[in-house]
Amino acid sequence: MHIHILGICGTFMGGVALLARAAGHRVTGCDANVYPPMSTQLTEQGIDLVEGYGVAQIDFQPDLFVIGNAISRGNPLLEAILDRNLAYVSGPQWLAENILRGKWVLGVAGTHGKTTTSALLAWILEDAGLEPSLLIGGVPQNFGVSARLTDSQFFVIEADEYDTAFCDKRSKFVHYLPRTVILNNLEFDHADIFPDLAAIETQFHHLVRTLPASGLIVANAAEDSLRRVLARGCWTPVEWFGLTDGWWVGEPDETERFAVGLGGTPMGSTSLELPGAHNRANALAALAAARHAGVPVDVGLRAIASFRGVKRRLEVRGVERGVTVYDDFAHHPTAISATIAGLRQRVGKGRVIAILEPRSNTMKLGAMKAQLPASLVEADRVYCYANQLGWDAKEALAPLGDRCSVLGELDDLIKTVAAEALPDDHLLVMSNGGFGGIHEKLLHALRRNS
Repeated sequence: MHIHILGICGTFMGGVALLARAAGHRVTGCDANVYPPMSTQLTEQGIDLVEGYGVAQIDFQPDLFVIGNAISRGNPLLEAILDRNLAYVSGPQWLAENILRGKWVLGVAGTHGKTTTSALLAWILEDAGLEPSLLIGGVPQNFGVSARLTDSQFFVIEADEYDTAFCDKRSKFVHYLPRTVILNNLEFDHADIFPDLAAIETQFHHLVRTLPASGLIVANAAEDSLRRVLARGCWTPVEWFGLTDGWWVGEPDETERFAVGLGGTPMGSTSLELPGAHNRANALAALAAARHAGVPVDVGLRAIASFRGVKRRLEVRGVERGVTVYDDFAHHPTAISATIAGLRQRVGKGRVIAILEPRSNTMKLGAMKAQLPASLVEADRVYCYANQLGWDAKEALAPLGDRCSVLGELDDLIKTVAAEALPDDHLLVMSNGGFGGIHEKLLHALRRNS
């Protein structure tokens, strides 16, 4: 079958493309925003990409168009598909019907940490010899790809609460029918599609309603929102993490090892390359979910110690003049705060310079602007790229005082940061997009200034 994917360079749809290719389908696709790492992955797999949504793509005559959730009414190619009554389906529905059916699906849901936790879970299963299929919203360093298809019965998927498609406003994850699910956390996000937290909780409960009685929910005990979700009805066993009578994780010692346990029973210890309490909690949740799939805890602890992280999650992009440039996907205040705290744990007294692009739909709408200053307070210096925002970033970030600079031109931001950076500084770039290639541009500017 020939499928043509609209919005193919999104993290999810790009993964669907890789899985479809692995399943033997001919795959082509188009997108308006093509940037690594997804574009690189697709090209390396021999998948032809078209820039833009020109109507001429109808002439490819695919058997089926698969529509990403970034595609809205008014898109010229989508309108041509509808006018001609051509066959189309959403990405999540295609995935559920053609790839996931019959698999033991392990889904990772939550506002934060889905990608890292999914990658951890997949690596634990891989290290145990289970060779899982996977679809993750990032590129795990241990795998080198964000999606793969194997003969294993196990499939690890990042279970996103964002809506499915222009024609299906349910969350993506209701299509996946997981047997094991991690509920990492739940906060208000995606202000462009959800009016409030209660609306997101309803979608999470739709997910809970699809789980079998033989399944397992691994849930974060610190989240009142998740307790409310499960109080609405739950037909599946629940294992809580983050409390003394459930799964718990200790503080790291001087060698960075930390203990884990279940109730009053210590289960062993491990270490994790990724810094921060939030990442230790991610590892704990993955450990519990893997145990449900049959992986002994000691095997899971061994795997965690060899986990190498995910691209765009505190990923070091280079070092120039003693200045380290990092790339991170953080774009919600909670994630921003946790990322800065994790980097601080790693670098100690070194200066942490946060460089933020408020790019997500939620950020552009200003729904989180009041929480931004507090999320950045642990950074020594803050630069905000205020490009086409619908709110005044200078006013919103005023509580940070002289530590914060807001710039509207990317070249000006790069020149300013490169000129002010000192040896042993750590430049933490945070955005859910390509940010105009800022990482390489910063490194180039630092070299030029040496």
